[in-house]
Amino acid sequence: MKQGATGSYWGGIVKSMGLVFGDIGTSPIYTLTVIVTLTKPSQQSIYGIISLIIWTLILLVMVEYAWLAMSLGRKGEGGTIVLREILVRMLKPGRQLAFVTFLSYIGICLLIGDGVITPAISILSAVEGLELIPGLEHTPQVVLILIAATIAIALFFFQNKGTDRMAGAFGPIMVVWFVALTGSGLVSISDHPAVLKAINPSYAVTFLVQNGLSGFFVLSEVILCATGGEALYADMGHLGRKPIVRAWYFVFAALVINYLGQGAYIISHPEATNILFGMVRHEAGVLYIPFLILTVIATVIASQALISGVYSIVYQGITTRILPLLKVDYTSTHLKSQIYISSVNWLLMILVILIMLVFRKSENLAAAYGLAVTGTMTITGIMMTMIFAHTTKKWKVPIALLVTLADLAFLIANLNKFPHGGYWSLILASVPFITIMVWTKGQRALYRALKPLDFETFELAYEQIYAKGRNIPGTGLFFVKEWSVIPPYLVHCIIRSNIIYERNVLISILRTDEPYGLESHLQKHLATGLDAIEIRAGYMVILDIEQLLKENGISEKVIFYGIEDISTANPVWKLFSTIKRQTPNFVQFNKLPAAKLQGVVTRVEM
Repeated sequence: MKQGATGSYWGGIVKSMGLVFGDIGTSPIYTLTVIVTLTKPSQQSIYGIISLIIWTLILLVMVEYAWLAMSLGRKGEGGTIVLREILVRMLKPGRQLAFVTFLSYIGICLLIGDGVITPAISILSAVEGLELIPGLEHTPQVVLILIAATIAIALFFFQNKGTDRMAGAFGPIMVVWFVALTGSGLVSISDHPAVLKAINPSYAVTFLVQNGLSGFFVLSEVILCATGGEALYADMGHLGRKPIVRAWYFVFAALVINYLGQGAYIISHPEATNILFGMVRHEAGVLYIPFLILTVIATVIASQALISGVYSIVYQGITTRILPLLKVDYTSTHLKSQIYISSVNWLLMILVILIMLVFRKSENLAAAYGLAVTGTMTITGIMMTMIFAHTTKKWKVPIALLVTLADLAFLIANLNKFPHGGYWSLILASVPFITIMVWTKGQRALYRALKPLDFETFELAYEQIYAKGRNIPGTGLFFVKEWSVIPPYLVHCIIRSNIIYERNVLISILRTDEPYGLESHLQKHLATGLDAIEIRAGYMVILDIEQLLKENGISEKVIFYGIEDISTANPVWKLFSTIKRQTPNFVQFNKLPAAKLQGVVTRVEM
């Protein structure tokens, strides 16, 4: 292997550790701590729990995401929306397709909800490690919440600067974190090497059989070890499949060693409460404070990766027209994934702090965690199984089915958390879900209510007005959905108000179901002095419309677009109208020059 190839090989692994594995990498801070507060530790039960954790990582992260899901991508992109786009091409319109669309909406919303709970539990659990510093044992919980909230506010405050510069440091810091997890785990295992028996899955099975229903409900806490597992697939577009899968093997080894070490520590210290911190303090008292600082930094990096992930999901939602347009800023000139959505940022910040205040402790927060992640994993499993059933890789169907059944078992176990705070997952997911349902249905209803005109009818009236020769010098640009369908505002402009230029260009932008790709097609002489330009762009592409127009020889004097003034008594359409008014319109979203814009209002009854 050449030097350059070796560099990029290791470079990709290090970057992945910083951008993808922060979330799952910080789960050892709280997973076993939460489990032992609910399950009395004995040597046999600890072997069973550690075995459950190891096999959860193998089944739900390695098999489901690293092997199966990551073999399904579109132009290197992954995630729930990508699975939906793959299925859209395979299925005929009908109930199956409607079911897939509905599932994908739920998956997206659960992931967005997860973007609130995960930073809260990660940062709060790291800050709680302060209680093990001599002299700080009795720190009031209010002070710990205040410190955690301050860290969260600082994290959200710096989002608009972009993480481009800092991202370079994320990887090396997370490498140090995983080395620390491995080292502390190995030292602890050397005290009680028999814990290595927990790798055998028979201990997990024995635990579930002996503990019956209460053992089954322990799965709702075991799932904490897989937090952020779905990031492997969702973040695939940032770095590519290979570096993430390679990095996963290192991360997996570090996690397994650390969990085994924590198991060994609990066996010799059954009264311990804060397991990871207790283990590190027991092993290396003097290094405890540097380890605590490293933990806080690692949780901030984990939260950062999740926040960036939420931006990506929202951006995909905007460009695939399932979410309303929001103001998007691009914080990097070369990293296409580096975007900032201020409205999403501040809403996330408020909700993260609210969740910290409501739950107060990280172990209480564990009650809110699990429903969203197991719901997302189950949806991924169902959609993957459907895809494999429609391809030549039918041999993967039984494996995908097995994984989906495991997801379902975890989801059912997590329903037990619903009355204890699990309902927060659904409350948080319901906000984007209601928005998606109102927005998608509202757009369709609005399009029908607008009663657009067919091109042939429009052309007759247009030619008569153009022939009068009273045309305005220069080029007028008119936004349309497609050139063959004329919206009412255009009829109002050209036919009723006789606003007609020497050259009139209809412009339509179509987002394709591929993540990337950009092409423009200019159609001349649709009628006298009338052309059309169609821009086809992938749903992750950031457009520079002005540049594209220049390349096609269009130098517009004025840009017209339609604004709908909705009149309705229907409460759902009233909500749709409010969302439409509060969010940027199409031209503002695409950052067109304000001096050239002319909005034409059409009153619509819905």
